[in-house]
Amino acid sequence: MARIYPFRALRYDPARVNMEDVVTQPYDKISPEMQQRYYDASPYNLIRVILGKKEPSDTEESNVYTRAAESLSEWRKEKILAEESEPALYGYAQTYTVPGSDEVRERRGFIALGHLYDYADKVVYRHEQTFPKHKSDRMSLFKATRAYCEQIYMLYSDPAFTAEKLIFDSGAPADLAITDEYGVVHRVWKLTDPTLINLIVTAMADKKLIIADGHHRYETSVAYAKERSAQLKLPLGQPLDPDEKVNPGLLPTPSFPEAAMMMTFVNMDAPGITILPTHRVVFGLKDFSTDAFLTRAEEFFTIEPLVTADLEPLTVAHGVAFLAASRDGNHLLTAKPEAIAKVLSDISPRQAQLDVVQLHRIVLERLLALSHESIAALENIRYIREASEALEQVHTGKADIAFLIKPVTLDQLRDISLSGDVMPQKSTDFYPKLLSGLAIYALD
Repeated sequence: MARIYPFRALRYDPARVNMEDVVTQPYDKISPEMQQRYYDASPYNLIRVILGKKEPSDTEESNVYTRAAESLSEWRKEKILAEESEPALYGYAQTYTVPGSDEVRERRGFIALGHLYDYADKVVYRHEQTFPKHKSDRMSLFKATRAYCEQIYMLYSDPAFTAEKLIFDSGAPADLAITDEYGVVHRVWKLTDPTLINLIVTAMADKKLIIADGHHRYETSVAYAKERSAQLKLPLGQPLDPDEKVNPGLLPTPSFPEAAMMMTFVNMDAPGITILPTHRVVFGLKDFSTDAFLTRAEEFFTIEPLVTADLEPLTVAHGVAFLAASRDGNHLLTAKPEAIAKVLSDISPRQAQLDVVQLHRIVLERLLALSHESIAALENIRYIREASEALEQVHTGKADIAFLIKPVTLDQLRDISLSGDVMPQKSTDFYPKLLSGLAIYALD
């Protein structure tokens, strides 16, 4: 079902740059402060391509997207970025400490091109909704630069650990090792042996893929592929027949460059995957009252006042629960299943039992009267990884109320995705993020 391809990546020349000065976190995880830090780190930092600074004097002819294309072109001319001499896959391991603990984990996968499929083809599955504004921005960037500088994080299932054994069991040293600003160690292995590549391509042929991170980039890439398919009068391609044999003497290639996107593939059955919660902070509510909110909430939740905003009552709570923090105090809200079920009868029971779905449908939309459209437009809501930051925004008056939630589990994500359901935006926060700049897929 899933076609993957080796590719000749554009890669930074470590002899010309300090690699830790030029790579970044994914564009949607970069704050203005991080953006400036990346700008200051190196004139060749990838930030200038994936999330450049907008200028008051920007026009249709000269703007953040044209500057991104110019930077990429100049770096290629200067050989700061050089194209690999032969097609490759890239083993990719991330060693990290789980936030809030002392546990060290390693997540392993590999970087390759992945064929772009419509969700209707039932090869690639999403797990959450997307923001239209983000997709418009990425489309403008892709068309200007003609390059994919960031990877989609894809999950698949393989209890036999086929790719991991082929890539990592040799014990060969990594070609590249980088430590990022969060202390995560990223290691990359270049794999050029055609026999090994075809074994991995064959092993992935019957896999279903779930997008972990990169929904906006994936959907934008599919739209771009369809557009180019029509322009070139070339077929985008059909799902691979599981019985189709890969020619061992040839390496597979996409039918045209835009038919594929750079992805990192991670086995859901392997250890090392961490999903963090994404907390919700609500601001700008007219005449917000904690007491009035709690009174309305009693119809759907059992409410327990908390002396502090300690997350332990939340993590040990049975069933669906949220910690609601306001300037008037902290409260644990534990769902009343029968009351919730009546309101969420229009969606599948699988989806209705998710913490994040109940938070959006019951708390945000019903109790706080935020429309689905306003939530999608980020008019009154922020998404925060750190509970301490969410609480700080409440206590300093930057927000009216914060909702701290438990993380979605991998099993929940798998069940929701493969059933065709979707969760609200920002339902998951996979940690750590894939570094941008380890490899680039140039379409030209």
